[in-house]
Amino acid sequence: MPEPKPRVSPVKAVLAAGAAAGVLGAAGAAAFVWFGVYDVSATGPHLQPVHSLLEIALQRAVQHRADAHPPPRDLITRERVTQGAACFRDRCVACHGAPGVAPESFALGMQPVPSSLVEATRHWRSQDLYWITRNGIKMSGMPAWEYRLEEGELWAVVAFLDALPLMTPDQYRTLTAPPENPPVPVGKTGGAMQMRTTARCDGIVDAPAPLAPPLATVELAQRAFRQHGCTACHTIPGVVGPDTSNGPRLSGLAGRDRIGGKAHPTEDGLTAWIRDPQAIDAHNAMPTLGVSETQARLMARYLLAH
Repeated sequence: MPEPKPRVSPVKAVLAAGAAAGVLGAAGAAAFVWFGVYDVSATGPHLQPVHSLLEIALQRAVQHRADAHPPPRDLITRERVTQGAACFRDRCVACHGAPGVAPESFALGMQPVPSSLVEATRHWRSQDLYWITRNGIKMSGMPAWEYRLEEGELWAVVAFLDALPLMTPDQYRTLTAPPENPPVPVGKTGGAMQMRTTARCDGIVDAPAPLAPPLATVELAQRAFRQHGCTACHTIPGVVGPDTSNGPRLSGLAGRDRIGGKAHPTEDGLTAWIRDPQAIDAHNAMPTLGVSETQARLMARYLLAH
């Protein structure tokens, strides 16, 4: 008599079916990417399920991290709102627009379109808005401002956003009038604080406020390279970035005779080069990026060690 076939355990059958489904799913996803099925152009939107999934991921990611940055108890003050108005005028309005002010034309061609911030406080808490402004959002066009706005300026932007929903176009124009005009205190009308600001918001941040949780020195240096655009032209050891050859690979600098043919490969020499390469060699293609002394030294030490 023929021997009976061994019975397959139900558990093993389920595991085998799950593994097969996983392999097929991974193969399908790989084919989806490799053959360019998904349209990544900015002339068309994401599919609605993709858009909704990304919005949920954004909300959960921000809320998970923002509680480490509680707002000041006296967040909403006239001084903060007027300072925030200057920062909004100098840094934000080009993409987001304002009451009576359209975004710049380039922003209208972005996908997703930068949202109007008039109703930002309906959807986000103060600490959420601080976190988004400080850290930016990957692949959305929203930059991180922690190296370009001081800690007080970041919170000032949040305070301004609190006043924005009740602000009329005339009130916005008054509040953000050019800094050469004299201040005109008007009081408080319609919930929006009225004062023409003489503040500016275009300085260099020496070092961002401490992170929560804190990062190691190596990670801070890698963050500085990314936030100053270094990976757009250079491949840097240990720093994630595009495959580029616009500039030389930044490895083994400590063993070179000169940096850029001019600067000495020391911490002082490399710091000076990072801060103002045009002052060292006006014919060099590397631009001056407004890197602070503290950040340049952090980057120099990292490069000399790698």
